[in-house]
Amino acid sequence: MCKVVLKTFNVEDEVYVKFSGYCKSRGLSMSKLVNMFMQSQIEEDPAVKKEYLERLDQIRNGKFIQVDSFSQRYGL
Repeated sequence: MCKVVLKTFNVEDEVYVKFSGYCKSRGLSMSKLVNMFMQSQIEEDPAVKKEYLERLDQIRNGKFIQVDSFSQRYGL
């Protein structure tokens, strides 16, 4: 059984805002992506790194639309 714990990290505001928008626009869970990244850094199991890298490839190869201003387009 995996225990989920709330943690606080210091992240630059600009980075957080951009990553949050990135995740929201693609329907992704920011927490899940951060968790997968952390696992990929500490696990010796190549399957974990493979899962993370495959997910990144899916994101990179996704269908995207050109947005000049995220806030104007989505009213944020």
